[in-house]
Amino acid sequence: MPQRNIPVIAVTGSAGKTTTKEMIASILRRRWTIFKSASNWNLPANTRKHAKQIHARHRAAVLEFGMLRKGHIREHCRLIKPGYGVITNVGTAHIGNVGHRVQGIASAKSELIRHMRKTGTLVLNADNANSRLLSVKGFRGRLLKVGIRNKAHYKARGIRALRRGVAFRVRLNGKEERFFIPCLGVHNVYNALNAIAITRSLGFTADEIRKGLANYPIPYRRLVRTDLPRRITLIDDTFSSNPDATKTALDTLASVSRKHKIAIIGYMKDMGKYAIRAHVGVGKYAARKRLTRLYTVGKLARHIAAGARKAGFPATRIRSFASRPRLHKALAGAIKPDTAILVKGTHLLKLEKTVSFLKRSLSRKRS
Repeated sequence: MPQRNIPVIAVTGSAGKTTTKEMIASILRRRWTIFKSASNWNLPANTRKHAKQIHARHRAAVLEFGMLRKGHIREHCRLIKPGYGVITNVGTAHIGNVGHRVQGIASAKSELIRHMRKTGTLVLNADNANSRLLSVKGFRGRLLKVGIRNKAHYKARGIRALRRGVAFRVRLNGKEERFFIPCLGVHNVYNALNAIAITRSLGFTADEIRKGLANYPIPYRRLVRTDLPRRITLIDDTFSSNPDATKTALDTLASVSRKHKIAIIGYMKDMGKYAIRAHVGVGKYAARKRLTRLYTVGKLARHIAAGARKAGFPATRIRSFASRPRLHKALAGAIKPDTAILVKGTHLLKLEKTVSFLKRSLSRKRS
C-alpha cells in the first residue's frame, strides 16, 4: 500500500457487491488509473494480497469486502482502511454463520462502519429495512443514502426496464440526469445509485458517470441474458445464491416478455437452522410469479418445491432433482418456443453446466 493518501472505496453487503464495485471502477477509470479487486476475490486473505498490489500510479482503490463470519470485515479494514464505504443491503446470505438471525448479519456488516475512517463517506440503502439495524453510532463522517421509494440523497425516478438494460433518472445539482445500465433487473438501479453517490463525492461529472455506467463490465454468471432460436431467452444467474438474490432473480424472469417462464433453482448454502424456512420462502415467492414450470436441484431445494405447493402452485408443474444429469434429461424435451428460462443456484452445484447444456441443445433446434 502506498504511503500517500488515495481514496480507498470498500463495498460490502449481502448482495450487489461485485456489481457495485464494477460500476464504481468503470466510472473512476474515465479519468483515473485505479486498482480494483478482481472478480469476487473478497476475503481477508485476498485483501492482504491487494495491499501489496496497490502502487503509486493508482489514483484510487476499489475493493470488495466479503465476509463469511464476524470479524472478517474488521480484518479487511485492518489490512486496508477505507475512507469510503458502501453497504449495499443487509439480507440473509451466510445467516447460518452469524447466529441464524439477520441482526447477526447487520452486526458483521457494521464492522465496516466501525473500522473505516471515522470522518469518511458512508453510503447506505434507504429502502432496505434491515439496513436500519446497522450501527452508525460513533461515525462522524458523511452519511449518504440511496433509494427508489424512500427519501434519499440519490433517488432514482422514471425507472424503465428495457430489453437490454434499465434506464432511470437522478437529480444531480438540481438537474434531472438520465442514466442507462446494460444489465437485467431493476434491483441493479440500487447498485448504480451506490456508484453515483461515491463518484459524485469524488468530484466526477454526470457525463463521466453516465458513460461509466453505460459501459461497465457485467460480472459473469450474474443475470446474464442470452437469446436463442425460437424466441427462447436464457438467464444465467449461477454464480451464487441466497434467498433475497433468488427472489430478485425471479422478479427479473417475470419481467421478460415471453409466453412461458421456467425457473430452475438450486439449493442455497450457509443457511444453518434458517435453511428450511429460507427454501420454503423462496418456493412460496416463486408460486406468485406465474411460472410455467419449476425445477429444483439438490436435497435442500426440495423445500422450495414444498413451499411452492403450499402456496398453491400445481404439483404437476414442479419437478425436483438430486443431480444435474437427470435434470438435463428432463429439460431436453420440455422447452417450447417463446420461453424464458432462469437458472439460479449456489456455485457448488455447478449449474453453469446446465446453462451450457441448454445453450447447446436449444441452439441446435431451429423452427
